[in-house]
Amino acid sequence: MLIIKNIHKGYSTGIRRLSVLKGIDLIINPGDFFTVVGPSGAGKSTLLHVLGGLDRPDQGQVLFEDKDIYRLKDAEVARIRNRKFGFIFQFYHLLPEFTALENVMLPALVKSELGIAAVRSRGRSLLERVGLKGRFAHKPNQLSGGEHQRVAIARALINEPQIIFCDEPTGNLDSETGQDIIDLLIELNRENRQALVIVTHDAAIAQRSHRITYMRDGRLESCEPAGQSHKQHLSATTKK
Repeated sequence: MLIIKNIHKGYSTGIRRLSVLKGIDLIINPGDFFTVVGPSGAGKSTLLHVLGGLDRPDQGQVLFEDKDIYRLKDAEVARIRNRKFGFIFQFYHLLPEFTALENVMLPALVKSELGIAAVRSRGRSLLERVGLKGRFAHKPNQLSGGEHQRVAIARALINEPQIIFCDEPTGNLDSETGQDIIDLLIELNRENRQALVIVTHDAAIAQRSHRITYMRDGRLESCEPAGQSHKQHLSATTKK
């Protein structure tokens, strides 16, 4: 479904160019639950942004449904991001002036074929699904951190995306709330076969995924397929 070939990405620091991604190759299949782990500064978030059509690579291809998304027009890339991809970030990016329900509805109101009544109904169902029944009219300043993240999950799901990209989705949550969020994402992955790509530094999350790859210095190492020992993988790679 998503094939990444020889991705390179760097940024100018003013003095020199900093190379962040150094020849990344990766395949994401339908229904995958894939985690990328590694230390801060390894390039994990940059990789996620390139995969999701948010940051153009310097070199290489990101093929979604056999099309290189970075060779498409900007409007088409935006359409793919809106309709086919969902995003859940560590910082939830909820709009403070809108209610929980309105925040969830927004992506579906952008060039959607659905009427507003259908979008509202879907938004309410998703908020109920993530445990926020009765919180539809609350604004972000009336919600807890865990509730913010649940709103963000519902928002990511409103257009029924094929792939959900998560950047440290539990990084700002306490351990119990974070566990609940991961349980919910895994349940959605199993029920809907939406591919789940999570960037994390949390080994406990990685151990529950189908495939793990360790990222170091802009390169992916030791990609482990489903069925092998996640604990053994993490033990081997974190000792490098």
